[in-house]
Amino acid sequence: MTSPPTSKRPRTTDASSSSTDPPYKLHYWPTLPGRGEPIRLCFEATKTPYEDVTNRGAGMSGLKSFISPAPTTNNNPNPPHFAPPVLEHGDLTISQLPNILLYLASKLSLAGPPSDANAIYHINQLALTALDGFLNEAHETHHPISISSFYEDQKPAALARAQDYTSNRLPKFLAYFENVLKSESSGGGEWLYGGQMTYADLVLWQGLDGVSFAFPEKVRGMREGGEYAEVWGLYERVKGLEAVKGYLGSERRLGYGKGIWRYYEELDGGGE
Repeated sequence: MTSPPTSKRPRTTDASSSSTDPPYKLHYWPTLPGRGEPIRLCFEATKTPYEDVTNRGAGMSGLKSFISPAPTTNNNPNPPHFAPPVLEHGDLTISQLPNILLYLASKLSLAGPPSDANAIYHINQLALTALDGFLNEAHETHHPISISSFYEDQKPAALARAQDYTSNRLPKFLAYFENVLKSESSGGGEWLYGGQMTYADLVLWQGLDGVSFAFPEKVRGMREGGEYAEVWGLYERVKGLEAVKGYLGSERRLGYGKGIWRYYEELDGGGE
């Protein structure tokens, strides 16, 4: 039976490196799970210490310094950042969610079997697909025209987009990952690749959890109808991990609100 990677050290030390290594610091919009959440899950699932800077006292002040339009100074070798999430690790700062996940994968033992030189490319493919289907397209259901406009200003387009998403796009992505879990490359059907948990599984889990919040009736119908059983089996498997279960029950786990995954009754098939 396959199993997720386990931390060799308690939570007070870095599970993937020596105690002398610099701490991981995550900078993301305060109070929102959003694109910061897959990163948090990677840390939490591997019991790797990190600082969620904006949600632990610093607020927006530190984040603004990273996304300021002003040129970087003081011999800073890091390019400016367009938007969060931003990961700070020693002298290195990087942004863009897929880039951060790729950086953390090997450090947190979430990059697949070490003997498989191609694993990281396959895992990245799976993670990018999950981000497309359950994050990017989910966000577009309530902001299909303009990110800078309010939902209420584009409601007719949002209704049309949400209907297409829940009827066509969401099932298509779920079917894809069902196929992945049934494929030989899964390594047994418990995880997406190589018979062990990788960051792609955590990205998929967060996407599934997010769309379950945004479209509870639609998702409930699929699950009660027995559709995509392997995908929801993975969802429950990740949710049942001791470290993840502890995280989900803690104050570190941020609630959904006005971020990427939003609940509007009318978008879930309810009335206006």
